[in-house]
Amino acid sequence: MDAHKKKRLEAAGWSAGSAADFLGLSAEETALVETRLAVSAALRDRRVDAGLTQGALAKRLKSSQSRVAKMEAADASVSLDLLLRAYFATGATKHDLAKILMTRKRRAAA
Repeated sequence: MDAHKKKRLEAAGWSAGSAADFLGLSAEETALVETRLAVSAALRDRRVDAGLTQGALAKRLKSSQSRVAKMEAADASVSLDLLLRAYFATGATKHDLAKILMTRKRRAAA
């Protein structure tokens, strides 16, 4: 949100903050949510770029298409372990993972 809009809202009695502020998340919880969102988005991008359907990726993982859909939606019912396993199943490397996490961190700080 730009500074001018934020000042206008605050002058009208509103308070402006982040989702983390609103939900009362700790720094650790915020980092976990941001990590899950970054990996989920990257998983979808890599799957689409590879020309894989959700069903095809699910077969690689011995999982279901609906589970892959939940992974790509950053659903909290999907463990971070499974999310990372799916990401690596698309051919991603640890370097790719580090890159998306650093990119996401820079975007969040801006």
